Amino acid sequence: MKRSGMVLAGIVVVGVCAASAPAVLDRGSVLVPPVATASGPVELVAYDSCDEVLSQFRAAERPHLTEYGRGAYATDEGGVVMNSEAGVAADSRQKAAPAAPPQADTPDHSTTNAQEAGVDEPDLVKTDGKRIITVVDGTLRVVDVASRAVTGSLELPGAAISQLLLSGDRALVVTTSLAVLEKPLAPNEFAPTGGASLVLVDLSGAPKEIGTLSVDGAYVDARQIGGVARVVVSSWPRLNYVYPDGVRTTAQALRENERILQDAPVSAWLPRYELTTPTSRADGTLVDCSRVSFPRQPTASSLLTVLTFDLAAALGTGDPVSIVASGDTVYGSEKNLYVADQRQVFQARGKVAPNPSTAIHQFDISQPGPPKHVASGVVNGIPLNQYSFSEHAGHLRVATTTSSGRAKSQSSVTVLRREGDTLVRTGQVDGLGVGERIYSVRFLGDVGYVVTFRQTDPLYTLDLADPAKPQVVGELKINGYSAYLHPAGDGRLIGVGQDATDRGRVTGTQVSLFDVSEPAKPVRLAQYHLPGASSEVEYDAHAFLYWSPTGLLVLPLADRAGVDGGGSLMLRLSDNGFSDLGTVKHPTGVVRRSLVIGDDLWTVSDAGLMATSADRAAQLAWVPFR
Repeated sequence: MKRSGMVLAGIVVVGVCAASAPAVLDRGSVLVPPVATASGPVELVAYDSCDEVLSQFRAAERPHLTEYGRGAYATDEGGVVMNSEAGVAADSRQKAAPAAPPQADTPDHSTTNAQEAGVDEPDLVKTDGKRIITVVDGTLRVVDVASRAVTGSLELPGAAISQLLLSGDRALVVTTSLAVLEKPLAPNEFAPTGGASLVLVDLSGAPKEIGTLSVDGAYVDARQIGGVARVVVSSWPRLNYVYPDGVRTTAQALRENERILQDAPVSAWLPRYELTTPTSRADGTLVDCSRVSFPRQPTASSLLTVLTFDLAAALGTGDPVSIVASGDTVYGSEKNLYVADQRQVFQARGKVAPNPSTAIHQFDISQPGPPKHVASGVVNGIPLNQYSFSEHAGHLRVATTTSSGRAKSQSSVTVLRREGDTLVRTGQVDGLGVGERIYSVRFLGDVGYVVTFRQTDPLYTLDLADPAKPQVVGELKINGYSAYLHPAGDGRLIGVGQDATDRGRVTGTQVSLFDVSEPAKPVRLAQYHLPGASSEVEYDAHAFLYWSPTGLLVLPLADRAGVDGGGSLMLRLSDNGFSDLGTVKHPTGVVRRSLVIGDDLWTVSDAGLMATSADRAAQLAWVPFR
């Protein structure tokens, strides 16, 4: 039977809803009230019986089923949803442990470039000012800042892509692993080609692994507040589908896949885990049937699971909570965590594809104990990335781009607030960049900045002081675009992106300085252009460093032809422009990150770390990794 009052993780799951043939559920108690959307109400339903859960899993999977297994599926309005769940994705709140007290002799240092103050984000390098911890090519290394030498390392076998979080003498390394779990499969199950592994490392001496949790699914992202980390993973059904070949016709393959789905046990959907420590090993099903929540009209059959870890405690299974949804973008505030599911609906011949919408479920993580679902809502369109979301003064602002059929695309900013169990729209401004799409967003207090692009780069400034009446108050049109926006204080904004010709052909990296002190009259004060170059900052904000005490700006560069191997550009920000301090280049490897510790600039590549003077590109030390 359906069950109400289920305690879910303190997250907000954002799912893009396309109009599809949903599974119809019986009446019963639900966790949230109906919220009108383009594809029906947004409701979450829990079940006590695994048989009921299995029935709902099968119903959610059926629209995805084709003669090739899982793939695109038709909607009832003639659109086709390109399902990203067919393969591995590309890329209970516990009381936080008190932060380690600052040491008097610890030099000033930069931290990971995160979106929200107080909410750390995983990256490939962290520092506490005395040591630098990196995770590169499956190896965690500790570099002592004073001696400028590697003082310890720990190999992480099977880690293809790794990021880490740091709390005192503990590091949590989150990896996408190529290994599969060594757990027997049920009939009709197949072994996934990878999973997510979380390794808790003790850094009080030589780096030492004190626990590893491996789970089915793809690592999505994570956030850390104090000593508590929340990790989001996405898993999909382990069903051994067939496909047409020399033996099976298309019709036969489809019938066989229907049989496989109908015979599949509930275990095929529930992610598995293995937990190992130096003295023990355990395995089993990560998520119990009773801790899975279904939208009344699911648009996915994969599971989105949030794991919670106190980094000061022993590693456990993460007190997992799951919802039937997909997800590939995470936004976190100090009170909520949001996960965005972006799925594009394509037009079928002779039909107009329905407009996608983004369903939002809000979960409170402000109190100790399990996170609690508190509200749901919806906005139209597709968000760009985590910077498309922002909480401020009790409201959630969401920037999206909408396009359907032959209609021109346009972007909007929607403001939501919680009323009881519902996220309701209090205001919206649309019509931004007609015929274009969003390239960057930044919300700063009562002001928002949105960059759209097709041939030119309109930088829109928005007045969000009145949540009921958000409005565009200024617009600046220049060639090219900014893919990342960063506040520089004194009414200034830094933009990093690409310059372009009048016809929209990109020509290389540009760094822009905008004066936005008068939102109605944004002005570009200065531009620094590097023909033919690109920067990782354009798609990963963690690569950007702005050290406000000295006005130092550092970004990694890559030549499009790959001739120079790239480096880190050092610029000094003045009142109205940039001055070039030089470029830091490593003997080998592409520079990806930079950080300031005291008077030194440290840059990170796959080959090693380099220390240079923070006021010029003068090498002080090279610390090779191999």
